[in-house]
Amino acid sequence: MRIATTIFLTDETITPVRLAHQLEQRGFTGLYLPEHTHIPVSRDTPYPAGGELPREYGRTLDPFVALAQAAAVTERLALGTGITLIAQHDPIDLAKQIATLDHLSAGRFTLGVGYGWNVEEAADHGVEWSTRRSLGRERLALMRALWAAEPTAYEGEFGSVRASHAYPKPHRPEGPRILIGGAAGPKLFERIAESADGWLPIGGRGLTESVPRLRTAWEEAGRDPKDLHVVPYAVLPDPGKLAHFADLGIEEVVLQLPPAPEPEVLRTLDAYAAYL
Repeated sequence: MRIATTIFLTDETITPVRLAHQLEQRGFTGLYLPEHTHIPVSRDTPYPAGGELPREYGRTLDPFVALAQAAAVTERLALGTGITLIAQHDPIDLAKQIATLDHLSAGRFTLGVGYGWNVEEAADHGVEWSTRRSLGRERLALMRALWAAEPTAYEGEFGSVRASHAYPKPHRPEGPRILIGGAAGPKLFERIAESADGWLPIGGRGLTESVPRLRTAWEEAGRDPKDLHVVPYAVLPDPGKLAHFADLGIEEVVLQLPPAPEPEVLRTLDAYAAYL
C-alpha cells in the first residue's frame, strides 16, 4: 500500500520544502494539501466535525504555490490537492495552474476536487450554494476542453470557452488523475463514474459498505474495474485499519499530519514509518 500524507500547511508550520524533502527521503509516496482561500469571521456555517473551527483553517497556504515548491525539490513525491474547492475558482486560470504544475512535475499531480462546506466562503466567491455541484461539474468539463490535444470549445450553463491554444498540457493526454471528495451516496458515485478516476473519502469510515456500491456504479457506467482509485484521506492510522483497507483492494492511503512546526511533524513521520 502506498502511504501518502496530508497537512494543513500554514505560516506557522513546517515549510513545504522541508516537508517534501523529509517525505521523499523517508519513503512516503505523496503530499496532498487542502484549500481555503479565507474563513469569514461571521461563522454561520458550523464546522462539520463539531466544536470550534481549528485555527489552521484560516491560515492555509495556497496549495498550488506550496506544491510547486515541493515539486521543485523532489523527484518522485506525488503531489495532490485534498481538496481543490473547484466552484471557487475561475476554471480557465485553474486549468492553467494545474497543467503547469503537472507539466513541471512530470505528471506527479493528482487533482482532488470537492464542493466545500463553508457557505460564507463560497458566497464571497460569487457561488450560489444550491448550484455549487453543477457548477463544479461544468468547470471540470471546461478545464478538460482546455487540456485537450486540439483546440476544443466548451459551452455550459455557467461558463464557456472558445476553442483555444492552451499550453502546457498535462502530462497524460486525458489530464491529471482526478479524485472527487464527498460523502458516500448514489449521486456522488454517479458523478465519480461519469467524470473522475476515483473517490477521496475523508477518514475512511464505512468503506466496507460504500466501496462495493461505488464499484457497482463504476462498472454500470462501463468503466474498467482496474481503473477505479479509492484513496482514504486524512486517516489516523492503526495496523487494523490499514489491513482492512488492503482487504478492500485499496492501494493508497493518505495519513493526517499535525499542523505543527517541524519538530512535531518529524516525530509524527517517525511514528508513521512503521506503516511504510
